Amino acid sequence: MATTTLTSDTFEQTVVENDIVLVDFWASWCGPCRQFAPVFEAAAEQHQDVVFGKVDTEAEQSLAAAAQITSIPTLMAFRDGILVFAQPGALPAQALEQVITAVKDLDMDDVRRQLAEQQDGDTTQG
Repeated sequence: MATTTLTSDTFEQTVVENDIVLVDFWASWCGPCRQFAPVFEAAAEQHQDVVFGKVDTEAEQSLAAAAQITSIPTLMAFRDGILVFAQPGALPAQALEQVITAVKDLDMDDVRRQLAEQQDGDTTQG
Protein backbone atom coordinates (compact mmCIF):
# COMPACT_ATOMS: atom_id res chain seq x y z
CA MET A 1 0.00 0.00 0.00
CA ALA A 2 1.36 3.41 -0.89
CA THR A 3 1.59 6.22 1.59
CA THR A 4 -1.37 8.54 2.13
CA THR A 5 -1.18 12.32 2.21
CA LEU A 6 -2.82 13.53 5.40
CA THR A 7 -4.31 16.99 5.84
CA SER A 8 -6.03 18.78 8.69
CA ASP A 9 -9.30 17.53 7.15
CA THR A 10 -8.30 13.84 7.05
CA PHE A 11 -5.77 13.41 9.88
CA GLU A 12 -8.09 12.72 12.83
CA GLN A 13 -10.44 10.48 10.86
CA THR A 14 -7.51 8.42 9.53
CA VAL A 15 -6.00 7.98 13.02
CA VAL A 16 -9.33 7.06 14.64
CA GLU A 17 -10.63 4.72 11.92
CA ASN A 18 -7.51 2.56 11.50
CA ASP A 19 -5.84 0.16 13.93
CA ILE A 20 -2.27 1.35 13.30
CA VAL A 21 -1.24 4.60 11.64
CA LEU A 22 2.35 5.80 11.18
CA VAL A 23 2.71 9.46 10.30
CA ASP A 24 5.78 11.09 8.77
CA PHE A 25 5.87 14.88 9.29
CA TRP A 26 8.17 16.26 6.56
CA ALA A 27 8.96 19.16 4.25
CA SER A 28 10.35 19.20 0.71
CA TRP A 29 13.32 21.42 1.65
CA CYS A 30 14.44 19.06 4.45
CA GLY A 31 17.40 16.84 3.51
CA PRO A 32 16.84 14.21 6.23
CA CYS A 33 13.15 14.10 5.23
CA ARG A 34 14.13 13.28 1.65
CA GLN A 35 16.50 10.57 2.93
CA PHE A 36 13.76 9.03 5.12
CA ALA A 37 11.04 9.10 2.42
CA PRO A 38 12.16 5.95 0.51
CA VAL A 39 12.59 4.06 3.81
CA PHE A 40 9.03 5.03 4.82
CA GLU A 41 7.69 4.13 1.35
CA ALA A 42 9.40 0.71 1.43
CA ALA A 43 7.92 -0.04 4.86
CA ALA A 44 4.48 0.95 3.55
CA GLU A 45 4.84 -1.66 0.80
CA GLN A 46 5.84 -4.35 3.32
CA HIS A 47 3.14 -3.67 5.93
CA GLN A 48 -0.22 -3.73 4.19
CA ASP A 49 -2.00 -3.81 7.58
CA VAL A 50 -0.62 -0.40 8.61
CA VAL A 51 -1.63 3.01 7.28
CA PHE A 52 1.41 5.13 6.39
CA GLY A 53 0.50 8.80 6.30
CA LYS A 54 2.60 11.80 5.35
CA VAL A 55 2.03 15.37 6.51
CA ASP A 56 3.73 18.16 4.57
CA THR A 57 4.48 20.61 7.37
CA GLU A 58 4.69 23.51 4.91
CA ALA A 59 1.23 22.87 3.46
CA GLU A 60 -0.28 21.84 6.81
CA GLN A 61 1.25 24.33 9.24
CA SER A 62 -1.77 24.33 11.58
CA LEU A 63 -1.73 20.52 11.76
CA ALA A 64 2.02 20.49 12.43
CA ALA A 65 1.50 23.09 15.17
CA ALA A 66 -1.35 21.10 16.72
CA ALA A 67 0.90 18.01 16.74
CA GLN A 68 3.64 20.12 18.39
CA ILE A 69 6.14 19.34 15.64
CA THR A 70 9.36 21.23 16.39
CA SER A 71 11.77 19.21 14.27
CA ILE A 72 11.41 17.29 11.01
CA PRO A 73 11.23 14.61 10.05
CA THR A 74 9.15 13.46 12.99
CA LEU A 75 7.59 10.02 13.06
CA MET A 76 4.44 9.40 15.07
CA ALA A 77 2.69 6.08 15.57
CA PHE A 78 -0.94 5.71 16.61
CA ARG A 79 -2.63 2.50 17.68
CA ASP A 80 -6.39 2.41 18.24
CA GLY A 81 -6.38 6.21 17.99
CA ILE A 82 -3.79 6.60 20.78
CA LEU A 83 -0.38 8.19 20.21
CA VAL A 84 2.08 5.47 21.25
CA PHE A 85 5.33 6.72 19.68
CA ALA A 86 6.78 10.06 18.61
CA GLN A 87 10.37 10.75 17.69
CA PRO A 88 12.12 13.34 15.55
CA GLY A 89 14.86 12.29 13.16
CA ALA A 90 15.20 10.09 10.10
CA LEU A 91 15.22 6.43 11.11
CA PRO A 92 17.17 3.78 9.22
CA ALA A 93 15.07 0.93 7.82
CA GLN A 94 15.94 -1.49 10.64
CA ALA A 95 14.94 1.02 13.34
CA LEU A 96 11.65 1.77 11.56
CA GLU A 97 10.97 -1.96 11.39
CA GLN A 98 11.58 -2.21 15.15
CA VAL A 99 9.10 0.62 15.78
CA ILE A 100 6.46 -1.05 13.61
CA THR A 101 6.95 -4.40 15.36
CA ALA A 102 6.80 -2.77 18.80
CA VAL A 103 3.58 -0.92 17.94
CA LYS A 104 1.99 -4.11 16.59
CA ASP A 105 3.03 -6.00 19.75
CA LEU A 106 1.64 -3.47 22.22
CA ASP A 107 -0.89 -4.70 24.77
CA MET A 108 -3.47 -1.97 24.18
CA ASP A 109 -5.47 -2.93 27.28
CA ASP A 110 -2.34 -2.19 29.30
CA VAL A 111 -1.75 1.08 27.42
CA ARG A 112 -5.34 2.21 28.10
CA ARG A 113 -4.99 1.26 31.77
CA GLN A 114 -1.80 3.30 32.07
CA LEU A 115 -3.46 6.27 30.37
CA ALA A 116 -6.41 6.04 32.73
CA GLU A 117 -4.05 5.97 35.71
CA GLN A 118 -2.21 9.03 34.40
CA GLN A 119 -5.48 10.89 33.89
CA ASP A 120 -6.69 9.93 37.35
CA GLY A 121 -3.41 11.21 38.77
CA ASP A 122 -3.78 14.47 36.86
CA THR A 123 -7.24 15.15 38.30
CA THR A 124 -6.34 14.35 41.90
CA GLN A 125 -3.28 16.60 41.99
CA GLY A 126 -3.64 20.28 42.17
